[in-house]
Amino acid sequence: MIVIACPGQGSQTPGFLNEWLELPGARDFLGEASERAGVDLVQHGTESDADTIRDTAVAQPLIVAASLLAWRELSARTALGDAGVAGHSVGEFAAAAAVGILSESDALRLVGVRGRAMARAAAEADTGMAAVVGGVEADVLDRIAAHGLTPANRNGGGQIVAAGSVEALAALAEDAPRGARVIRLQVAGAFHTEYMAGAISALREAAEGVTPADPKHPLWTNADGSRVTDGARFVELLVSQVANPVRWDACMESFQEAGITGLVELAPGGALTGIAKRALKGVPSVAITSPADLDAAVALVAEAA
Repeated sequence: MIVIACPGQGSQTPGFLNEWLELPGARDFLGEASERAGVDLVQHGTESDADTIRDTAVAQPLIVAASLLAWRELSARTALGDAGVAGHSVGEFAAAAAVGILSESDALRLVGVRGRAMARAAAEADTGMAAVVGGVEADVLDRIAAHGLTPANRNGGGQIVAAGSVEALAALAEDAPRGARVIRLQVAGAFHTEYMAGAISALREAAEGVTPADPKHPLWTNADGSRVTDGARFVELLVSQVANPVRWDACMESFQEAGITGLVELAPGGALTGIAKRALKGVPSVAITSPADLDAAVALVAEAA
């Protein structure tokens, strides 16, 4: 089985949409996406600097729109059949649209609401996130808890992301688990923790206006890595995951159980294929970082079929 992975926040880079805009229909799609999300995605994806696109309210719709554009292009070039799909954090909104649970319009509208609500929540306290790379998992989790932090992203491949107050993150960096490195992430707050609880109500209210369908492809949730077949249930999980940990490690375990033969990461790709190379050893992968990568992705889909 080929798995299509939709990346999360932090995968965006300045100007990454420039090459995509050269594709027929891409500018029109991104213009419509901008209206739905309430963010000028063309400007931010081509002209804005790193600090601007790091803003949660900008980054989240920008990433989801890019993933959907890559999904469109990949789907037009090859038959994806029963390909599985999963998204990391905000990438679950792109995944929901890719499998047909949400329309693209609804996914982009909701992610615009999510980004703004999480930005407001992040502004209420001085918080952040840090990747803890390496070490023994049990020791890493113990040390994170000892400093009053939350393992917000359990990514697998020897990477756990701690989240909480900046003071606690600094203390963790000074008291790193044996054999591990603590790397501060350039994000605005402690996502997927109780600090984001205030964003849930806005997203839940916005989600009440959608009519979800059941997924057309196998789909796994960040909540626990299980496969989801009920579209309404997945929308509920999209709302609650704002303040709950991401279990990408569990998703990858489910990929293996399902017989994964290849992984394609949609734009703006890179992070998830990097994790997969460590956690899914022997499984070929392609990250679609620009349109030039589409041919390699098509080839991998054909080989994995």
